[in-house]
Amino acid sequence: MYEKLQGAEQRFVELERQLSDPAVIGQREAYQRTVREHAELGKIVPVFRRYKETLDRIAGSRELLNDGDAEICSLAREELAALTAEQAHLEEELRLLLLPKDPSDDKNIILEIRAGTGGDEAALFASDLFRMYARYAEGRGWRVEILSQHPTGVGGLKEVIAMIQGKGAYSVLKYESGTHRVQRVPVTETQGRIHTSAVTVAVLPEAEEVEVEINPNELRIDVYRSAGPGGQSVNTTDSAVRVTHLPTGLVVTCQDEKSQLKNKNKALKVLRARLLDIKTQEQERQRSEERKSQVGTGDRSGRIRTYNFPQSRVTDHRIGLTLYRLEAVMQGELQELIDGLTTHYQAQALQHADSLSARG
Repeated sequence: MYEKLQGAEQRFVELERQLSDPAVIGQREAYQRTVREHAELGKIVPVFRRYKETLDRIAGSRELLNDGDAEICSLAREELAALTAEQAHLEEELRLLLLPKDPSDDKNIILEIRAGTGGDEAALFASDLFRMYARYAEGRGWRVEILSQHPTGVGGLKEVIAMIQGKGAYSVLKYESGTHRVQRVPVTETQGRIHTSAVTVAVLPEAEEVEVEINPNELRIDVYRSAGPGGQSVNTTDSAVRVTHLPTGLVVTCQDEKSQLKNKNKALKVLRARLLDIKTQEQERQRSEERKSQVGTGDRSGRIRTYNFPQSRVTDHRIGLTLYRLEAVMQGELQELIDGLTTHYQAQALQHADSLSARG
């Protein structure tokens, strides 16, 4: 690990030199690549330098243990204990920083929420979940844009697809994919019985055009009149768009914009993200051993979380974390859940890396 960190530090110094080189500055793409790599190493190198400084101080404290003065020896032992703890903390931080980075972590996301079992109650909870994620995103200063939605007559959502734009959005929310279960008394229930409903959530990284090339000849694009609540153009112009990707059979519809072109562009964004997700999942299946270290991409059909309203309880079943402040969570206060999931999956990744290292 130490040799790898030394190499990272040397590369960081070289990149700093390049960033002041007029030849690099004059090449836009090369300069942007250099800036990105410098920023990534800038997360590691300062921690490594603190680590080296700590090792030097530990060596100095050990020398003082040989001093004949009892008071100096006592102080040296105290300092050595503190520095050894700091060394262990920095080593753990460096091991995390050296884990292979998910190339999608810095991306914006496409958030898809769909009502599952439970009829109108599931649709109402889908609306509640979207509001929860939107408030969390807005609290972080991210931008939320609805790409497509299918409302129900009782104020719920059969489906909502949104773009969340913010640096690192995928790294933060990627563990939210899965089935979310709700237990509560529906507003339509007259006898006060608790019902259980389910909603599925998918978090997809936004795909760049260079990552997923779509052949226009493999698309069928249908236009039709929008339906449901909207502006003046609803039900009067053929602005709604349905895009079908013929090789996969994927279908994306969008009708929220008055402009047919805008609806088409939004639908293509969603289609591109889904195709990238299929491509990624296939690659992970082919790399079965490596997939064990690709945390957070498990079976999306599995139940991941339960929201129990009568007990004001939310439980994440993957990490066994239960919080008794459901109302705050539904208002977008998700950070404790997100931090717990991140720590859990980082620990899994470290364990996998350690087992590979031991085998090597």
